[in-house]
Order: sequence, then structure tokens, then C-alpha cells
Amino acid sequence: MATPDTADLLPDAPINGDHLFPRAGEDELRAWLRLATSVGRASGRRLLAALGTPQQVFDSASSLLRDLVTPAQAQALSAPPADLEACVLKTLNWLDGGPDRHVVTLGDALYPAALLNTADPPLLLHLRGRHELLRRPALAIVGSRNPSAQGVNNAQAFARCMSESGWSIVSGLALGIDGAAHEGGLAGPGGTIAVLGTGMDRLYPARHRELALRIAAQGLLVSEFPLGTPPLRENFPQRNRLIAGLTRGTLVVEAALQSGSLITARLAAECGREVFAIPGSIHAPLARGCHSLIKQGAKLVESAQDILEEFHMTQEDAANGAGNRLPNRKTSKRAMPAVATAAANAAQDDGPADDVLTALGHDAATLDMLVERTGLPAPALAARLLELELEERVQRLPGGLYQRCGLA
Repeated sequence: MATPDTADLLPDAPINGDHLFPRAGEDELRAWLRLATSVGRASGRRLLAALGTPQQVFDSASSLLRDLVTPAQAQALSAPPADLEACVLKTLNWLDGGPDRHVVTLGDALYPAALLNTADPPLLLHLRGRHELLRRPALAIVGSRNPSAQGVNNAQAFARCMSESGWSIVSGLALGIDGAAHEGGLAGPGGTIAVLGTGMDRLYPARHRELALRIAAQGLLVSEFPLGTPPLRENFPQRNRLIAGLTRGTLVVEAALQSGSLITARLAAECGREVFAIPGSIHAPLARGCHSLIKQGAKLVESAQDILEEFHMTQEDAANGAGNRLPNRKTSKRAMPAVATAAANAAQDDGPADDVLTALGHDAATLDMLVERTGLPAPALAARLLELELEERVQRLPGGLYQRCGLA
């Protein structure tokens, strides 16, 4: 059953005895799932580096295991967990849902090379969709779940332009900037990759079910969590590390100083990837996170071309996959101080809430842009803007632009 604000991404196939016959790769899948559910990622990688395959880990003497992991972990490895067979059957049923579904493990040919060059690659990944997108140059686009109308426009525009240049757009399927970035990515040949903070058969938030299904058909869904995993708070920072690790850089569109997007930016910097930020008004709370990143060394960008120039790439280079070359995490000279996680978030007092002011945001906009954002008829909107002018809450600028007062 889906939890509140989650949805079943695809109804589960019934678990029955039909999978009791041997199949190619089933024993290997069982061993990987057992390892992933018995110990953490770091311990799992240590065991694999020392002993070889997951099955060789389980075949090893307990005394040898205790030299590599804690006694509690060695005990957990001594016998399969009680729910292992249910997990295996659930995974096999999910894989039967279509040829676009894969479980890839460390060392698999489909495993993303970009993740191998990070500090904490997962032991296995569930993929659904166009796995070839993992071989394209990729840019993460992240930001607020409650962005301004201009922030949504910026996320879509940057994503669309980068996708048209052959880059895949990576984000976390959250409301706000994430959703806008995925929409922009789908508009071009570069496509989009959504990294989930749940199991592949669960979706959070439920409002993005239709978007997720379009991404599954035209882009790629990725999750490191076992099927059936609900949206747990502690899983989303783990999702963020994959968003940062799958890409050559991370663009923060709008973010307050306490935004989780700044975690993604920090993780990107820690693994030697570029960090970009779009500046905004000094009066806008959602610009403060971006301004903090810029102060700490993130590149200020005003267009997608700024990002391509940072990588010394042309559109043709990106389309040919030249962006796959990644800096080495251990030798990259790029670094960024830890992003501040607490600061005043009080917005400028604009008086009573007003839909037109909300649509206007903190950047100048034309009457046509505000008509599109508010859905109001142009004459009614113009009249309301005049009222706001008389109240000295909006000012008219050259070029038919409107802006909140005091934001010059």
C-alpha cells in the first residue's frame, strides 16, 4: 500500500511460486541483494575488494569476515535474512515488467562510470527506462520545492537548452525546481534522469506520478533502495549524493539558506564536480542560498552557454558524448567550503498577500508574462498593477517591465 502522498509507480506483480525454477542470473541477484541488505555500502565494498564476488563473501570463514567487518556484521552475513526470498521474488517480478528494467551491480557494464569516481557508490541500482542516458554528459539541476514563477521558468529554460545540446538533466523528482528541470530535459534529445528516494515501485510525491511515467518512457528512473522502500527522511540525503555523483556539475536555481539543494551542491564539490548558481534579487529569500554558494566559489551563470563554456564544450562535443570525461575525485583541485545551514530567512514585508505580487516575484516581468502566470485577463491585470503602483508596491520600468518597489 502507498503511504500518504506516495503512489504505486506500477502495480506489483503477485508473488507466487512461478519463479521457483532456476533462471540465468537469479543466484547472482540473490547474492547481491543479500549482501546489500546485510551490511552497509562501505562494508560491502570492503568485503568485495578483499574476497571477490558476493557469493565468495558468503562462502568465507567467519574468522576471515571478522577481520574485515564488525562482529555484528559478520553474524549478519552468516545466514540469509528472513525476508530475503520475498525480496528476491519481488525484484524478479519487477524485472519481468519490461525489457527496460535492470538491476545493475558494481562491475556491471551498465553501472554508471561517474558513480565509480565518487566516495560512496551504491552496491546496486534499479534502472527503468533508457539506460544509455547514463553514458551522456549530465548536469544536475536542483532547487526549492516552492520556487517563484521565474525560478520555474529558469529551471525549464536551462534544462531545455542543455538537453538540446546533448546533456542529460538529473534531478530528484521533487516538487518545484526538480519537476521543472525534468520537464525541460524531456523537451530535448538529452533527456532526463530522475533519482528516487524510494523503492522503484513507490513514488514520492504522488503528484508526480504522471511525470514519473513519462520519464520511465522517455528518460530514466534510478533508485538504489530495495523495492517497497517508502519515503523515509534519512533516504533523501542519500538520493542527493547520487544526483551529484551522476553528473559533471550541479546547477542550483533557487534555494533558501537551509535548502536541501545546498547539500547536493556540497556533495558535488566534494567529489570534484562543478557547482553553478543563478543569482537573484538581494531581497529574495530564495536567492540567498545561491548567493552563498557564489561567495564560496560556485560559478555565477546567466545562461546555459556559460555552463558549456566552463566545460570548454561546444554543442557538437556534448552530442558526441565528450562530456563523459570526469575529473578524478581524489586529485581534483576544486573545493568549496561547507555551505552555511542556518541564517535569517525573513522575507521583506510586502504587506497583505497578493496573487499578483506573488506572480511577480522578485524579478522584473512584462504584462504578458504576468498574464501567463496569473491567468488574469490583461485589462484586469493592468488595473491591478496600477493599483499596486499607486500603493507604491510596484514600479513601472522602461521596456514595459514591472518590478516590486525597493528592488532596484
